[in-house]
Amino acid sequence: MGLFDRIKKAFTGEPETPETEKYDAGLEKSRTTFSERLNALFANFRTVDEDFFDDLEEMLIEADVGFQTAVDLTDSLREEVKLKNVKKPQEVAQVTVQKLVDLYGEAGEHEDNTLHYAEEGPTVFLFVGVNGAGKTTTVGKLAHQLKDEGKSVLLAACDTFRAGAIEQLQEWGRRDGVPVVAKEAGSDPASVVFDAVKQAKADNVDVLLVDTAGRLQNKVNLMKELDKIKRVIVRELPEAPQEVLLVLDATTGQNALSQAKQFNETTDISGIVLTKLDGTGKGGIVLAIRNELHVPVKLAGLGEGMDDLQVFDPTKFAYGLFKGLIDDPEK
Repeated sequence: MGLFDRIKKAFTGEPETPETEKYDAGLEKSRTTFSERLNALFANFRTVDEDFFDDLEEMLIEADVGFQTAVDLTDSLREEVKLKNVKKPQEVAQVTVQKLVDLYGEAGEHEDNTLHYAEEGPTVFLFVGVNGAGKTTTVGKLAHQLKDEGKSVLLAACDTFRAGAIEQLQEWGRRDGVPVVAKEAGSDPASVVFDAVKQAKADNVDVLLVDTAGRLQNKVNLMKELDKIKRVIVRELPEAPQEVLLVLDATTGQNALSQAKQFNETTDISGIVLTKLDGTGKGGIVLAIRNELHVPVKLAGLGEGMDDLQVFDPTKFAYGLFKGLIDDPEK
């Protein structure tokens, strides 16, 4: 059974849980954007020919599902249409959505979306990504949630270059009621993380969250700095960091995918945090990340609230993105 059929069986006609409601609300703009584009395509539908497939491929690329994903889907759909002799617009629309959902499911078949914690001693999560993606806010929200779960948390302000970054994390620490290890602006980030790891070990802290710089003079310098921070962590805690999480702003669409590819080439990323999904129609970027990058999304920002940072659920995400089209094939 493909993901499309599993979603239909699990969700259609069933009352929504609080978690599915968050995905429903958080992906409303992306769902509307995709549905409108698909409906516009089929409004001009005349016949299933090469022009139709060219238009479909273009529509999918514009919906930020990624170039390779669009090509793969269109090629697969060509075969399906021939095999089933599909001709009616509603049938072709439904086969398109089914193929897209199943392609997304197949790409993540062996994907691990869970956050990994240390079996003993402090767990370390290292957050990387460009400035403005929402790293510090993500750290603050996750700290709040972990504390609510009964875990002890420590924050490390290793973005010592961006103006106001240290103060921003310290404010999150005050808000969350968790300590922050920080030094003056311009300090060596590796020395900050060294002090933070020492304190985490001494205080037997459950989770250390490390905020890092998103921009130095150039990409090479940034990657060297991240590598240096990681080496310090490993020297003190050989099994850490348990996660290296790349924070991406969903509103940037294909630029987010480009950033992910650049970071993935030089940094050993274990997962992605996709922020600001509620504020964009570009939620289809998750499909591109899955199909082209093969790095799991582990956290999703579905709103402004503290609890709107959700552990990523690929099935709920697919349902939230394609809800109307899965529920009602006539839409």
